[in-house]
Parts: sequence; C-alpha cells; structure tokens
Amino acid sequence: MEIRYPRPLSPGDTVGVTSPSSGVGERHQGRLRFATQLLRDRGFAVKVGACMDGATHVSAPVEQRAAEFMSMLLDARIQAIIPSWGGVSAIDLIPHLDFEALAAAEPTWVIGYSDISTLLTPITLRTGMATLHGGNLLDTPYEVPEALMSWIDIALLPAGSTFRQASPGVYRVNNWDDWESTPDVTKHSWNGTGAWLRLDRGQATINATGRLVGGCIETLINLAGTPYLDTLPLLGNADKGLIVYVEASGADATTICRHLHGMRLAGFFDGAQAILVGRTGAPDSPTLTQAEAVHDALGTLDVPIIGNVECGHVPPHLPIVNGALGHLVFNDQEQYLEQTLL
Repeated sequence: MEIRYPRPLSPGDTVGVTSPSSGVGERHQGRLRFATQLLRDRGFAVKVGACMDGATHVSAPVEQRAAEFMSMLLDARIQAIIPSWGGVSAIDLIPHLDFEALAAAEPTWVIGYSDISTLLTPITLRTGMATLHGGNLLDTPYEVPEALMSWIDIALLPAGSTFRQASPGVYRVNNWDDWESTPDVTKHSWNGTGAWLRLDRGQATINATGRLVGGCIETLINLAGTPYLDTLPLLGNADKGLIVYVEASGADATTICRHLHGMRLAGFFDGAQAILVGRTGAPDSPTLTQAEAVHDALGTLDVPIIGNVECGHVPPHLPIVNGALGHLVFNDQEQYLEQTLL
C-alpha cells in the first residue's frame, strides 16, 4: 500500500467543518463560534456543513452525515476536514462511505480523535490516504505546549517532512470546566504533571520503527475482525512493522482489558514493534488498574509498551498521522516519537 499525503494546508485554503457523529448543543455554541473564528484568523476559509445539530446523539440521519462527509472529502476546494468533536455513532457511516472513490481521489486531511478514529483508521487502511489523529475543532483554540505540535502545524507540512514530539510533562486534570464558564478561553491551566511510562515491565532501551496506526479502543473494538480494521495492507508497506497506538476514552479497566484482548485476537497488533497507550482519565476497576489491563491483554506480545502518552482523551494532544513512518525512542536520556510523511 502506498501512503498518500494531502498537499500542505496553506492560508487561503478551505477547511470543512462537519459532525459525522455527534453535533454541538446550545451549551457549546459559543465555543464552536470561537473555534471556527480561530481558523479564519489563521487565514483559512471555513465551510460549515449542515450536519451540526446537537439535539440528539447524532447530528443528522446517517445518510445525510455520510453524504456531507463524502462530499467534503471529494470536493477539490476543501483541503482539510475537522469535526466539531467526537460522539458515539460514527460507525454507522462505514457502509455508506465509498472507499473506492476515496482511493482514486486526491487526498484531503481528515483530523479528529475519539469516535472520529472510527473513520480515520479505516480510511487509511482501505485507501492509503494518511489521516491525522489529533484534536477536534473544539480543542483547537487551546495553547499547545512547546514539545508538541498542533494538527494545523502538521497539516502545513509537505510530504517527506520529518517532525519530532515528546512529552511536555504537563496535562489538564479537569479538561472541560473552563469550556462552559469561559467559552473564549484559549489557554489551558496545566495543572497535572506526568511523563511517559513503561507498561511492559521491560528495561532495555527502545528504538523502534514502523508505520503508525491506531485510535480509540472503545470505538475501534467494534471494527475488530472486519476489513475496516485490517492492518495487513499497511504492514505490507512497513519494512520494520507497525507502531500501534491506542487510548481509552472512559471505559473501566476490566472493559478495556476485554477490548484489548479482542483486538489482539483479531490481529490488530500483528507486526507491532511497539505500542503507545494514551493517557486516560478512565476509571480503574476494583481489582485491575488501567495499566494492568494493558499488560494483561498485550503483555504476551513481547513488545515495548509505553503508557501515559499524550494521544488520548486527556489534553494536550500529541497528533499522530495514520500511515506515517514512526520512530520511537525511549531511554534514560530521551523519549520521543518522530514521524516522517513518507
């Protein structure tokens, strides 16, 4: 499989905004307006779709959401698509997406995380189009720590570029409270601290290379064992295997343990040279922590597993390009993920 990268985003380009899963309710309309204006302030034109309603669990009927999403993907005037946020039901779009048309079309940057990874990962695996697992639109105005990059920074890069991100050592404990009280706030108050952790209980230094793929555990588990989560085409393009990243949204540790066992049995981790696990606020179970759940399900793979990575539901976000060539380094002196758009 050849990985196809969208052309670099540049000022004057159009960014499409739609909600393939859940829309935005009245409570967060101020935040939506502010986030959309931020894109305009960065020099981009913005096209907001019709599928944005937040009255129910989905922004519109599935046929309408799928048609709007496909229309933006195939519209040569739109260079990037970002959802308002995630949701609960992006999986119902899968049968309505024309993957053959996407494979033949010029690639477009599609950005997002959480339920949106239900779309990002299959698009990359089925069409070879790189997708960007990073903050959704309503996350975009927040300041990004120096060690990380925003999705916009990455989308501005041309194919062939290499960039490096490391843990900034800070995170936001209560990541929603200031959204409601101050809709136009742009900076997080970084009130938590932490660093990447070894979860596989290994001691050797890590120097792993592989194609990057992954997403939200609770949504991807529903695609495990289907053609939409088959990593073999991507593995065939990876001389040294894969670097797989996963992250728990909110399920308790026993549920996450079960999900990861299922994904492993379905072959999602086949060829993994290393696994990254996102920092999570999801609860432990009475007899099992989130870290223990990962080790229980994936420890038998005998590959390095790094936890507390900024690719989960706890901001800030470390954007990861599905399909990019990853290089993971973890030792006493350095811990970073390097990505090359090749």
